[in-house]
Amino acid sequence: MALTESNMLPLGTKAPDFTLPDTVSGKELSLNDIASDKATVIMFLCNHCPYVIHVNPELSKLAEEYQEKGVAFVGISSNDVDRYPDDAPDKMTEFAKSEGYSFPYLYDETQEVAKAYDAACTPDFYVFDGDQKLVYRGRLDASRPGNSEGLTGADLRAALDAVLAGEEVSAVQYPSAGCGLKWK
Repeated sequence: MALTESNMLPLGTKAPDFTLPDTVSGKELSLNDIASDKATVIMFLCNHCPYVIHVNPELSKLAEEYQEKGVAFVGISSNDVDRYPDDAPDKMTEFAKSEGYSFPYLYDETQEVAKAYDAACTPDFYVFDGDQKLVYRGRLDASRPGNSEGLTGADLRAALDAVLAGEEVSAVQYPSAGCGLKWK
């Protein structure tokens, strides 16, 4: 597992549209089906990555907390399931349930959505404001498997709190780091 950092899509970028199958509900969902007029968090995740597994407890807690405030969340897995069968859609369904995901978990089979977002790693986090403009991209917090930092969600929480308060999100943003996306 090679550590890979986010590519840091330029702030202000309009959220690229998509329609993908949700492995939780079985429905096709588009960005417009999911997006909130307050904030939308798009996360590139996968089942087998130790970095995703590490952040999942805080991620699930944070999502539930901010969904109550009107923020939309969606997870997307874009990994090559031929080489990484643990990331296949049926396994995604099981994973979302076992991890307590309260948000859709979409499968990007063609990897076109990951390319449109310039996603590089799992986990990779993007926050779009009510106009679907990118205001944050980067890490959940400073915690990583094996380091002494506790899981807090501090970086993502600060961005969401700013958006919800109608304030500018700090321009100081740190890339996420995790497993590189598994390209075909």
